Amino acid sequence: MSYHAVHQLLREGRGRSWALEALAGPVTAVRHPLGFVCLPLERDGGEGVCLHLWSDSLAHAQSTTSQIHCHSWDLVSHVLYGQMRNVHAVVTDAGADATHRVFEVVSGTDGDRISPTSRTVRHATGLVEVFGPGDTYTLPSGRFHSSVVPEGGEAATIALGRGRPGSRDLSLGPLGAGPHHVSRQSLDRDETALAVRLITAHLT
Repeated sequence: MSYHAVHQLLREGRGRSWALEALAGPVTAVRHPLGFVCLPLERDGGEGVCLHLWSDSLAHAQSTTSQIHCHSWDLVSHVLYGQMRNVHAVVTDAGADATHRVFEVVSGTDGDRISPTSRTVRHATGLVEVFGPGDTYTLPSGRFHSSVVPEGGEAATIALGRGRPGSRDLSLGPLGAGPHHVSRQSLDRDETALAVRLITAHLT
């Protein structure tokens, strides 16, 4: 189902039923470096639809940068269950007192190519937004933030992305880290089935 069709279903309050229908078909799942499992469902040019699952029942990928990042695309996120905290980061350019470097992340079929930029920064916590089941929130491209689930908690969201020309995927990371490549690890059949069961159990 297209980005526009899913977006319309969210406006009509039909996100839960759509997610259940989507999970009834064949799905793939990968571990995302930002700590969740991603089930991509639709990709059409610069638009995409995924289900994101945070659960301690599944192994997490390890990030080589940090959880603070910004997208090259505008995000629409709908919380299916659990609590999501959208933590905005106030990022300030810095020289000798910098704590992080900005990295560019270029994703491909074989994973993520992560390259350090010349920009060094400090950051502080800004606005913290808290969302629960049935809430939908948006985040424009280029806004540094992190998505946080309370420790030990579980959550799932429908994530819609629409690319913004000229924007880049960025992440804050260690000052001295160099360029590197991170492979995306696919879940095996049993883990994928567990991810589907976890989401389905919360929605039925």
